[in-house]
Amino acid sequence: MSTKPDLSVTIAGVVFSNPVIAASGTFGYGGEYEGLLDIAALGGICTKGITLKPRPGNAGLRIHETPSGLLNSIGLENPGIPAFIEKELPRLRKLGPAVIANLSGSDIAEYEAGAALLNNSSIDMVELNISCPNVKAGGMAFGLDPETAGAVTAAVRKALPHKPLMVKLSPNAPGLAAIAHSCVNAGADTLSLVNTFMAMAIDIQARRPVFDNVTAGLSGPAIRPIALRMVWELWDALRNPANPCKAVPIVGMGGIAGPEDALEFLMAGAAAVQVGSATFARPPVMNEIIRGIYVYMEKNGMRSIAELCIRGG
Repeated sequence: MSTKPDLSVTIAGVVFSNPVIAASGTFGYGGEYEGLLDIAALGGICTKGITLKPRPGNAGLRIHETPSGLLNSIGLENPGIPAFIEKELPRLRKLGPAVIANLSGSDIAEYEAGAALLNNSSIDMVELNISCPNVKAGGMAFGLDPETAGAVTAAVRKALPHKPLMVKLSPNAPGLAAIAHSCVNAGADTLSLVNTFMAMAIDIQARRPVFDNVTAGLSGPAIRPIALRMVWELWDALRNPANPCKAVPIVGMGGIAGPEDALEFLMAGAAAVQVGSATFARPPVMNEIIRGIYVYMEKNGMRSIAELCIRGG
């Protein structure tokens, strides 16, 4: 019997060759990074956020670097779901990794219509984005209240009978456990967290906020300890005997920039991780993380990713 580590993970019926997934909004539609890393070696690719109709994104400056982090105010610029399915998805499928489509919308009807189109496409899973802080309508507004989060999740679940549904949670929500429970009870197969934290910067020469929208989303190593804490707490919340809820898999993210960071999330209870901002600075970083996880498991005699979790059953 082989004792080599098996890095594959199965989440909501979708098999990933390893637990490292390119995070939404940081990897385009995959092809933009061809030649910069071994894309075929990734476990999965989560697309840039897509909406039913094309969006131009936000005006003004969209990216601003901070110490140990990155502020972004992109605003979900995308070609629309029909164009994504026709033009981007065929190329994305040829890259090899599992494909997760990140779905956003301005209202529940738009989410439903977008989900219905994706339901009949070749994607492997939908990541429902109810946590983007950079859009004026929809986005994070759906992820701050259990009732609205449950309503949009239920609507998308109904429109998406043939695809697994992941819901991406906001770290800005006042009661993350309640949001998670509502989404799971409404049909979420898995949860991902965290999206970016609301933050801002001021141009002291111009004496005005850097971004036209004033606030933006903070990502990068600065948020990692907080994101890790949230993944740990959510793992507990899904298993709280006082408020029972189906213990769906968690996909963790937030400032992961190397193998050690990813291992922390996997030990905290995440079934897989997404890597985002670090790819901008060092495109091969996800390949390095995959290799680092393998080496750690081999050194410690582990055969499956599940053995990394230190949380118990």
